[in-house]
Amino acid sequence: MKILIVGGGNMGLTYAKSLLNAHIVTKESMMILEKSNEKAEKIKDLNVGTVFGEPDAYIKEADLIILAVKPQDSDILFSKIKGFIDHQQVVLSIMAGIPMTKISSALDCQKIIRAMPNLPAQVGSGMTVYTSSVEVTRIELVMVQNILNSTGKTIYVDNEELIDASTAISGSGPAYVFFYIQSLIDSAQHLGFSKSQAELLAYTTFKGTINLFNKHNFSCEEWISKVASRGGTTEAALNSFASNEVKAKLGEAYQAAFSRARELSE
Repeated sequence: MKILIVGGGNMGLTYAKSLLNAHIVTKESMMILEKSNEKAEKIKDLNVGTVFGEPDAYIKEADLIILAVKPQDSDILFSKIKGFIDHQQVVLSIMAGIPMTKISSALDCQKIIRAMPNLPAQVGSGMTVYTSSVEVTRIELVMVQNILNSTGKTIYVDNEELIDASTAISGSGPAYVFFYIQSLIDSAQHLGFSKSQAELLAYTTFKGTINLFNKHNFSCEEWISKVASRGGTTEAALNSFASNEVKAKLGEAYQAAFSRARELSE
């Protein structure tokens, strides 16, 4: 199987490395199309596959084409590679907000899989939600699922609108987590800890909490009740969250991310 990754940025390279590490393909079967000369040279140094700077007939050799460019660059990309796409090729898009109908129309192809991974895919702990057009065969879908699983966990959905929803939750989610961790760090420093002490407090607390959650079957609500004793310090913080409608405000933020994903789709 030959794979072409279009875009040698963070996610493009993440898939290249993951596929090689999982022995799904060899570097001889890996092709990467990267328009930036500077990035292309760096990718060549990594020795993960054959690097190209411009579209050409080699695109037809790929069994799977992974579109890993920014959504705002999609129209230019489509116009450049359209003439080299074969109807039997499977196109996997990880571009946020670009619907399968647009990809199909722009590239004159039918076998399309749309996925939304997230940043932890870089360390094999990603979360990817994906869907497919009806023309994709079961065997082809399993092939792509194995590829996506090489970067972490996956969820298949029938409704493409859930791809935009996952963009707002898991796709953008790592930034929300970093935002919360940074708030802990800032508050710890405000309370008198040094920067390094504050970072250790926040990072270790977050990591330890996730590890604890994974070792038991308690829900988040049950864990909260275990930590928050009546009249205690945790309850005081939670009451402040409630009075300031923090949960509702967070919901509004996630909805804003979803609305933006929908705007990109349209």
